[in-house]
Amino acid sequence: MSKSETDLGQVADSLLQIEIELRQLGLWEAEPPSPEALKSTQPFCIDTLEFTQWLQFVFVARMKVIIENDRPLPAVSGIAPMAEEHFRTRPESGSGLIRALEEVDRLLSGQ
Repeated sequence: MSKSETDLGQVADSLLQIEIELRQLGLWEAEPPSPEALKSTQPFCIDTLEFTQWLQFVFVARMKVIIENDRPLPAVSGIAPMAEEHFRTRPESGSGLIRALEEVDRLLSGQ
């Protein structure tokens, strides 16, 4: 197995862990946001979506397409700090989700 295949497998595993964490937090949604909400040009669609919605419907969805089509992975990622900020004001800690995002950041940034 090549390094890129290994990387794809590790990222795919991390995406699954993100989904598991969102489900455990009760934040995985069955219905997607409106098409208009997904067209935001702001980082993380901050003006139209909750961070966890962006994570599910934009980040995870796009990363799955990249992996399924054997496309190059992004060279950098810095999502965990946004998750830390999001959960700072929430009753749930989100620590498992933050750890999963730190792993994706590490894998994509090649650290």
